[in-house]
Amino acid sequence: MTPTLVRQHLRHSGTTPRVDQWARARDWAEIQERMLVPLYEAVYERLEVGSSTRLLGLGCGSGLALLMAAARGASVSGTQARAPERLALARERLLPEPRGTRARAGARLTDGGPADVEDMATAAYNLVTLFEPIGCVAGDSEGLGESLAAATPLVARGVPVVLVGWGPPERCATSSVLRVATELAEPPHGTGSWRPALRDDLEEVARRAGLRPDGSGRVACPFGYANVDNAVRGLLSTGLFDAAVAATDQARVDKEVREALHPHRRRDGTVWMPNVFRYLVARTV
Repeated sequence: MTPTLVRQHLRHSGTTPRVDQWARARDWAEIQERMLVPLYEAVYERLEVGSSTRLLGLGCGSGLALLMAAARGASVSGTQARAPERLALARERLLPEPRGTRARAGARLTDGGPADVEDMATAAYNLVTLFEPIGCVAGDSEGLGESLAAATPLVARGVPVVLVGWGPPERCATSSVLRVATELAEPPHGTGSWRPALRDDLEEVARRAGLRPDGSGRVACPFGYANVDNAVRGLLSTGLFDAAVAATDQARVDKEVREALHPHRRRDGTVWMPNVFRYLVARTV
């Protein structure tokens, strides 16, 4: 879940979202990003990420997936275009000040594309990840083919490239909450509108990027929150509700999201939404 497609809609509408992007980035890093940890772990375990891994993370967000790979001994680099707040948090995690925790050896981060990663010619990446989930929202795979194509010259033939998507809506309880974003935003149809995730979403992106599919898997990633307030902050941090805030107002969006969360609230006040995410391992040719 990422702000990419919301920004695409706003570029067309000329509207600027009335949100505090720094607060959103903090909420993402502190609340929401950890929901995908089971997915990161499953991918790293399958591909045996370790000290011999040189990983390039496209759309690295606030850096949790890179940090987990670095903890396994991998050398990591990441790109995060058009999201300076998240990139700043990634730098805090992976490139701390000298007086603090020692920086992760070899970590490189950039707000550009793959070609902007420092010392890319000597990196020789042997794993590329794109952990921004696609599917569930129309148009959220636009531009991914170009990003993957830009990374291809940086790797050798046969290198794995990992793509991630939402699972079937009947297995993703959060789908019903995401519909609120598109019901409130304008226009109600087209790019940014909710749609069921399709079986071949990831394969289609791989095909457009000239990659060869080589296996896939599904991972349970439940979204669990301490309370409704925590859930609202976490979900809004994805950026998928920014267009709805711009089209209406913050109070209206908060109210609608809270109502959508009601069926997922437990007796103890916690919120629990089971979800399934799918990943595809494709290879460069």
